[in-house]
Amino acid sequence: MNGHTNHTPCGGDPEAAIIALERRALERWNQGDPDGFLELTSGDVVYFDPALGRKLIGKKALGEYYGTVRGKIRIDTYRMIGPVVRLSPGAAVLAYDYEAFRDGQVFRMHCTEVYTAATSGGWEIIHTHWSFARQDD
Repeated sequence: MNGHTNHTPCGGDPEAAIIALERRALERWNQGDPDGFLELTSGDVVYFDPALGRKLIGKKALGEYYGTVRGKIRIDTYRMIGPVVRLSPGAAVLAYDYEAFRDGQVFRMHCTEVYTAATSGGWEIIHTHWSFARQDD
């Protein structure tokens, strides 16, 4: 890990901790700073995004992609809709709908993140999958 804490004091509630981590990363992302997600990401992450023609494997590849969007994303406001966390020993799956508003336009995406228990005692992302949501969803 990089010295950042990847857990939050949520009264021992791992679901709430994971949602809080994701919200903090989204807040940064929405201001053009992808490092919130990069700091949560494991070295061997697998990343799917419909904006890309292929999956990315590894934190280095993800960091290179994030470098191309750094400072270019500006979201006026957003909603994290219906976040659900499913726990398994040592891992958690977070699924939610992301709705972003910018310049009067609305963008909707589905997101699934797989978190694993990090050796630091926190959580880190090992898999991300973004997909477009139908506009009538």
